[in-house]
Amino acid sequence: MSQNVTPYKDSGLGKKEQVAQMFDTISGNYDGLNRVISFGIDVKWRKKVLKLVADKNPKTILDIATGTGDLAILMAQTSATEIIGADISEGMMEVGRKKVTEKGLDSKIKLVYGDSENLPFEDNYFDAITVAFGVRNFETLDKGLAEILRVLKPGGVFVILETSVPTKFPFKQGYNFYSKNLLPLIGRLFSKDRSAYAYLSESASVFPHGEALNNILRKIGFIEVKNMPQTFGVATIYTASKQ
Repeated sequence: MSQNVTPYKDSGLGKKEQVAQMFDTISGNYDGLNRVISFGIDVKWRKKVLKLVADKNPKTILDIATGTGDLAILMAQTSATEIIGADISEGMMEVGRKKVTEKGLDSKIKLVYGDSENLPFEDNYFDAITVAFGVRNFETLDKGLAEILRVLKPGGVFVILETSVPTKFPFKQGYNFYSKNLLPLIGRLFSKDRSAYAYLSESASVFPHGEALNNILRKIGFIEVKNMPQTFGVATIYTASKQ
């Protein structure tokens, strides 16, 4: 199980409220900084998620922890007629809504407030559900995953894109140096929130990945669970379905 790492150590708020506050604070420069931090490789990973979803010809898609809507916007390339991006950060979604409007996708994509642990949707509603770099921010991982299982249609596809920790030399050592030293430094230089990128680095380092996350998904009730490491293991794509 993942350790309960939070953005603000001395805050009296719960993790959920802290995460919302953090993303509200960094929303204005999040997209640009994200490209710098990942060297732009995150775009390639998202395109792989797109293909996995598109191959299922979904009509309804939910993108949880949608942030500024990058993945939801990408999903407009699928056969879906209804795409909902859900997040607890209004600041991030405000940026996302502007992007959706600029691309002329208002009739297809809606970004709405949505708590992963209490989703405002009917059972068995979505053909596909995605989460990109968001599951490690869930306050209670099991509860969030159980909610996703509830609103996913039987036979639907669930795809997670999340950071992971390389296990092989020298990628493990390089990743550890980058995530513990360079990533927080870049965050401090470009973001007014000094804690945010330290949290993102720390939460990634302790979050279960690979077979550990596969087993959690199976325990919740997902079937056909598998993981696909990306770029030497610095990220992993997980796919699962529902009985």
